[in-house]
Amino acid sequence: MNDPQLQEAAASLREAARTGQWIPPLRETYAGIDGAAAYAIQKINTDKRLAEGRRIVGRKIGLTAKAVQAQLGVDQPDFGILFDDMGYGDGEPVPVRVLQQPKIEAEIAFVIGRDIDAAEPTLVDVMRSIDYALPAMEIVGSRIDKWNIKFVDTVADNASSAAYVLGSTPRKLSEFDLRMCGMAMTLRGEPVSVGAGAACLGNPLNAVLWLARTMARVGSPMRAGDLVLSGALGPMAPVKPGDIFETRINGLGTVKAVFEGAQK
Repeated sequence: MNDPQLQEAAASLREAARTGQWIPPLRETYAGIDGAAAYAIQKINTDKRLAEGRRIVGRKIGLTAKAVQAQLGVDQPDFGILFDDMGYGDGEPVPVRVLQQPKIEAEIAFVIGRDIDAAEPTLVDVMRSIDYALPAMEIVGSRIDKWNIKFVDTVADNASSAAYVLGSTPRKLSEFDLRMCGMAMTLRGEPVSVGAGAACLGNPLNAVLWLARTMARVGSPMRAGDLVLSGALGPMAPVKPGDIFETRINGLGTVKAVFEGAQK
């Protein structure tokens, strides 16, 4: 793809988000799109949001489930940017108007406590850098009509991100079992998703390690204060106005997502 095409594709995603008129898959519109072009489109819209006054607070990791990777024909995760206007607190109402074809999934969030400067970070580097973990839910969204996505579509669309909700029970890594911690997500008390830490690349730390190495290679290493959403612990669920979801992760605590129109 040439630069005018990259700019056009980025603008089409911004316009879809603004109007709610979802667009066809980018892979069908731009025959030459590949992973590098998709990340270039993502960066154009990242720079646009920064120019508008937004601030980067971290990154999300997507495609951490092997079944989803197989579905999209890839063998690695992807990443998207988390901005300061995407985050909500435990039980804080989330306005539906800022979401796009929303779905929700339970995750473990990590807060980085020290810079990761190594050119090729190790698992030990990652574990030493993490200050604490939090229970979280990511609200994913797609500007692509009917979620008809492949790898290049989701990457260009900021890894299909929309918003996230953070719990308020920070835990050190030594305080719970990242791999075996069970997860249950309910909708108004009814179970809609179950899983465990192992569903995220075998261990959420594997996902964070992948991100640390990827960001080092692209010249944007992870820094103290960064937030990392490490990937889904179980299947996602669709979101409707008024929904109330609650996630419990063994050893880590609970987090509640309340969508506008709901009674607390």
